[in-house]
Amino acid sequence: MLDSLAFISRWISRATLAFAAIGLIAMTAIIGWAVFARYGLGDAPAWAEQAALLLMVWFVLLAAAVGVREQFHLGMSAAIDAMPALPRRLCRVVSLLAMAAFGLAMGVWGGELVARTWAFDIPTLGLPRGAAYLPLPIAGWMTVLFSVEHLICEARGRKVEPLWN
Repeated sequence: MLDSLAFISRWISRATLAFAAIGLIAMTAIIGWAVFARYGLGDAPAWAEQAALLLMVWFVLLAAAVGVREQFHLGMSAAIDAMPALPRRLCRVVSLLAMAAFGLAMGVWGGELVARTWAFDIPTLGLPRGAAYLPLPIAGWMTVLFSVEHLICEARGRKVEPLWN
């Protein structure tokens, strides 16, 4: 079961990072076009700022969720690394439980935010406002999945194998 979970988790992590990278490239292109249009053509597109913000929310939140699995999120580990084995393990478990609880909150209440704002449009894009908030529940549930994977590995005395070393 752990091998299946690890396979699925790695696949989701890799696909999400690829999606986030494409979003970053698209956002950079949109901003570049907006700057050129404003200063080169004298007419900036109205949609560019909202599109760039929408993409940024998507790739930042999704990449942050992947950071839980890949452990490249912010953390202060110097004190924990200096602890004896048992307190260090306890701190890791408490941290993972806190991350899972935070992800659960993002998943549940982010989903509610999406549902409540889906009927309203982003005027310059013609997209539902809920589309801007959709990465909240997605990233939340991914955070729960990745935290649970770490907790299972911790219980079995294993480590989650990252995408790269």
